Amino acid sequence: MLAVLMVFAAVLVGTLCVSLLVTRSGKQQDIERMRERLMGTSGPKEKKARRGAPALIKSEDGTETKLALRLLRKFRLMEQLRTLLEQSGLRWDPARMIHGCLALALAGFNLAWYMIPPPYHRLAFAFGPACGALPVLHAARKRRARLRKFEEQFPEALEFVARSMRAGHAFSVSLEMLHREFREPLSGEFRRTFDEQNLGLPLEVALEKLSLRVPLLDVQFFVSAVLLQKRTGGNLSELLDKLAYLIRERFKLRGRIRAISAHGRMTGTALSSIPAGVAAVLFWVNPEYVLFFVNDETGRMMMGAAVGLQLIGYGVIKKIVSIEV
Repeated sequence: MLAVLMVFAAVLVGTLCVSLLVTRSGKQQDIERMRERLMGTSGPKEKKARRGAPALIKSEDGTETKLALRLLRKFRLMEQLRTLLEQSGLRWDPARMIHGCLALALAGFNLAWYMIPPPYHRLAFAFGPACGALPVLHAARKRRARLRKFEEQFPEALEFVARSMRAGHAFSVSLEMLHREFREPLSGEFRRTFDEQNLGLPLEVALEKLSLRVPLLDVQFFVSAVLLQKRTGGNLSELLDKLAYLIRERFKLRGRIRAISAHGRMTGTALSSIPAGVAAVLFWVNPEYVLFFVNDETGRMMMGAAVGLQLIGYGVIKKIVSIEV
């Protein structure tokens, strides 16, 4: 009888140990799956199945981005490039953008080196960097277009917030309503501001971050007005209405100034493009006459001086006709 009880106890203890081991291994596997899901990695069996799965946490210290990160940190361009991409609305990674710039520069240099005739191989040293700057120029163009679109939507958004506050809504709720009533880029920026404030960030800090993400003078006026009203009190809805009216009047004044200065801008464009057009026609009609400015030392000096003076003249004309309002 005692032997039977001992055998039964041994079986029970063994079963408990096996169950504990299985449970622990299952928890360990769950932890591993969670870690792989967060970091975007997968085991050897699930590598093919999860190759296209998005990662919730992305690291910029991977081996594939070491060169780009080293360059960005060396020249202290990481924050500037990240700000540019954020303001342009592009979902690009700074390190991968630098890799793309380097690849385009190398491809442009090789293309120009092998396609241009041998006497003019030096042009490849200018064509390569020009191709490498294309992603940055594209991001800058997208940034200008996005900020211009935001500025056009902003007066109507201020009036909407003022009407919402008159209807009894809180200021934070009015910011959240902007996300449903307006389109990008304004809806996304104010949705992010509302989420930051809703998750515990002080309203002052959330609004200051908004002014950093959208570097417009109108947004800075809006943030200053809201923060000042919060500290001193007053009718915020009336203040926002007056600010919207001021922005619209500034748009009208800017349109009048652009109409008046249109002749000056056309003059600058014409005076800058005529020499290039004449040079192209002369190169087509009489190449030997134009090649003097490329092959001869004195001709190259004259060509450099002419291009420099042309750029200076264009800059002076643009400075005269560009009037900030």
